Amino acid sequence: MFLRISNDFVVPKSDIIGIFDMDNTTVSRQGRTFLPDAEKNGELIYSADDLPKSYVVTEHDGKQKIYLSSFSSKLLINRAKSGELMT
Repeated sequence: MFLRISNDFVVPKSDIIGIFDMDNTTVSRQGRTFLPDAEKNGELIYSADDLPKSYVVTEHDGKQKIYLSSFSSKLLINRAKSGELMT
């Protein structure tokens, strides 16, 4: 099963570690450094051209990837919970 995180990107539901709101998680010092560090390490993927509202942290085969999404974290979480996934 896959979760659509933008118009062009889907990720396997089994790879998702967490879905986070951009505004709420970038307030703390640790939160402000998380995304820049991920970008430096080549782990950050821009899944949309619009301003990101959330990000999805995934892990596959021991490698972490962070997808920036223009969809709200609430929408993505509701999709995942409701089973509105792609097969």
